[in-house]
Amino acid sequence: MQTTLATIQGIYYLITGLWPLVHMKSFERVTGPKIDHWLVKTVGVLILCTSLVLLYSASRGQIPPEVKLLAISNAIGLTVIDVWYPVKGRISKVYLLDAVPELILVGLWLFASA
Repeated sequence: MQTTLATIQGIYYLITGLWPLVHMKSFERVTGPKIDHWLVKTVGVLILCTSLVLLYSASRGQIPPEVKLLAISNAIGLTVIDVWYPVKGRISKVYLLDAVPELILVGLWLFASA
């Protein structure tokens, strides 16, 4: 189950990390205009890096504890951002939609690790 989770989260992060790097215009159409494109791209690269670690571990069939920690902590961190800033009115409420799969991933990782 952990290999499957790492694959699912890795693919999800691959798509969400690449999106602003490949087509900022469509990313902004969905998420709202951005002032600092360099910052959006930096976050995209970091999410992409996490994606590669998850997919590499899954391809080896081994999910070591530090990779589980990376997966869970990334999902929690992104959930906090996805909820906190839309509620404060700083970013589009569309980010609340991303909190749902992130929370599901956290729950599944915790369940799979129990």
